[in-house]
Amino acid sequence: MTETTYEIELLNGNISKIFAGVYNDFKAKAVSDYKFELEPLSYEEFVDAVEKKYMQCIVLKENEIPTAFLVYTTSISEAVELNLIHCLGTEDETTKVKLLIEKFLELTETERQSKVVSYPMIGHQSAFTSDIAKFGFKYIGLAILRFMMGNASSERILENMKLSAKPEEYKIVSYDDSYREDAIRIIHESFQDTQDAIYDTRFKSIEGTRDIINKIVENVYGEFLPEVTSVLLYKGAPVGFAFTNVTGGNIANLPLVAIEKEHRGHGFSEHLLNRSIKTVVDWTKIGKRAFSEINVTTETNNYKALKMYRRIGFREDFCYPQAYLLPKK
Repeated sequence: MTETTYEIELLNGNISKIFAGVYNDFKAKAVSDYKFELEPLSYEEFVDAVEKKYMQCIVLKENEIPTAFLVYTTSISEAVELNLIHCLGTEDETTKVKLLIEKFLELTETERQSKVVSYPMIGHQSAFTSDIAKFGFKYIGLAILRFMMGNASSERILENMKLSAKPEEYKIVSYDDSYREDAIRIIHESFQDTQDAIYDTRFKSIEGTRDIINKIVENVYGEFLPEVTSVLLYKGAPVGFAFTNVTGGNIANLPLVAIEKEHRGHGFSEHLLNRSIKTVVDWTKIGKRAFSEINVTTETNNYKALKMYRRIGFREDFCYPQAYLLPKK
């Protein structure tokens, strides 16, 4: 019986051709097993992205044949983003995950002196929680909620939603870029001490938050929808935001919702969301855009937010562990 031998190396031209099998195995399971909203890159596109250093790919070879890989990025945000771990089958999966994580931690040791590692363990990857916990990773539970277009129940809930009274000095309008600095300040103040700031440390500083908001409104994180993004004004000044963008060709997303502290507790978040969601629904009905759904992510223990989204017509689709590893220093 042949003894199994494992080797670990970065994806390179020497093994790119024989790596196609394990990558295409992942690609075939991306939507079903890994909850991808969109089809992943083709093999050729993926290799090209690695060659251009947009991402790094660590490959595990089993008796000279690639059977697992790990993908990560270090340049998109202030975190080291562990994007994916995939194994061909489940045989010896624990061993393979352990070897890939060890190599990942070795290669990112310098970055991890000051950066948190962020790893959304979506789909089958949630099976790795006990394996990577041994390396010091902690977890936050996240829930994906969806408002499906054409769902009669959700649309009826939205239409019949009872909103709190809104004093006349408050007004809700579409996003205008003159509000950007206010958005940066309000998002920073609202998120700097939340669990979100643990695995995306940009929220902890004004400059980091500016990077997040800039990437939203400048279409880095998908097409930004300024007409759908709702802004709460108090005496003409912005005090709340519900950002909306497109994460796929027909999927709308609500990445950030925040109200300035002095204006919380009056139901204004529901006013903002109601307007944004109704706009997406109306656009779909009149054929302006063909959206299939609106989705949002929130912590599984944020019962207030979960109840709010349910009241609007959202339904939980699935939950997953968001893993994070704090900086070494």
